[in-house]
Amino acid sequence: MQPLRGTKDILPNEIRHWQKIYQVVDKILTHNNYQEVRTPILENTELFLRSIGNFTDIVNKEMYSFNDRGGRSITLRPEGTASIARALISNKLYLGSRMNRLWYLGPMFRYERPQKGRQRQFHQLGIECIGSSMPRADIEVIRIAIKILKQLKLEEWRLEINSIGNLEERIKYTNHLKLYLIKYEKDLDEDSQRRLKDNPLRILDSKNTKTQEILNYGPKLREYLEMESVKHFQEVCNDLSRLSIKYYINDKLVRGLDYYNYTAFEIKTKGINEQNTICGGGRYDELIKQLGGPYTPSVGWAMGLERLTIIMKEKLELVESKKVIYIANSNSNNSDTIWQVINIIDKYQLHFELDISNSSLNKQIKKANQIGSKICFIIGNDEILNKYITIKWLETGTQQRVPIYKIDNYIKYVKFSLKT
Repeated sequence: MQPLRGTKDILPNEIRHWQKIYQVVDKILTHNNYQEVRTPILENTELFLRSIGNFTDIVNKEMYSFNDRGGRSITLRPEGTASIARALISNKLYLGSRMNRLWYLGPMFRYERPQKGRQRQFHQLGIECIGSSMPRADIEVIRIAIKILKQLKLEEWRLEINSIGNLEERIKYTNHLKLYLIKYEKDLDEDSQRRLKDNPLRILDSKNTKTQEILNYGPKLREYLEMESVKHFQEVCNDLSRLSIKYYINDKLVRGLDYYNYTAFEIKTKGINEQNTICGGGRYDELIKQLGGPYTPSVGWAMGLERLTIIMKEKLELVESKKVIYIANSNSNNSDTIWQVINIIDKYQLHFELDISNSSLNKQIKKANQIGSKICFIIGNDEILNKYITIKWLETGTQQRVPIYKIDNYIKYVKFSLKT
């Protein structure tokens, strides 16, 4: 029996990287007053139709949607922002505070071609700064993303930003772009020809060289921005410069979701096939109102964890916590001594492993050596009968008998000696 194509088991030797990410993220985001929220994996399909957009690839080709037994159309969430917006509205979080800084980490689902760093079930870390229209909020979320990447030892990154204006400006630009591209329709790649009818903006993302050459001589989105959009973007650029955060303006960066406006950005890195975007986000001032809530300007980003863990394995060495104490024991019906010792080890918070293999004591001691334990507590029939424990320091071979009534002080000594 194999896992479904596009899904992957995260095994114990890999989970340490995921735990490290969570620890780093939780510390940084708590410091910046962001609160974790967990939303359901299942949502009404309508939520994503109304937020992501009917003509996006996600809605048209990639969503896992089905009718449940009640006849309701249900979708496995393909991204996190729409669910956060829905949670804000349904729980009326905006009544308690005008500003809500939230973050999430969890699985998402899209029917895509699986490859390194991209699965059909994948995981995203995301933050949402909800309630501010100030360019400073855009800077806050970008700064946090970079801080997280640096903390995880990812130094080779490239920040690309663009202003995609407001809806009216984009519609005007899209109409002119479409008129321009129609003249070259036969020269466009197959995907771009299909997008020309329903979603021309997505042609800007094309990886086809000839299509990109055609776009180079076409209309530019910045030419259609009015004063408010230009001013917002200029303030973002100025603040990035003040923080010494290097950035590149990418005129063709539009992101793949309909709800974005004004600032859009991506952080790219090397070494994960052509899918080198590790973080992407932007401003979405109209989304919450569009879903039935009050007008609530917001900005956020999402980061792909599968891609991040691939880089982490190369850049960040994690020290595996070894079992300090290995408890070798005989198959005796009298296990009071064993549990008494374990309770004391718990008290001093030392790593340990209890052997439950039913092997001989010699084989158990050999296993303790193999897994790198420092000490082996041997509790055989003679030890139980005479109320002592044989302690063997595995690196030196030193062995001693410690009476049960002294074992608390001895384990305390072990903890102290391992710290020094």
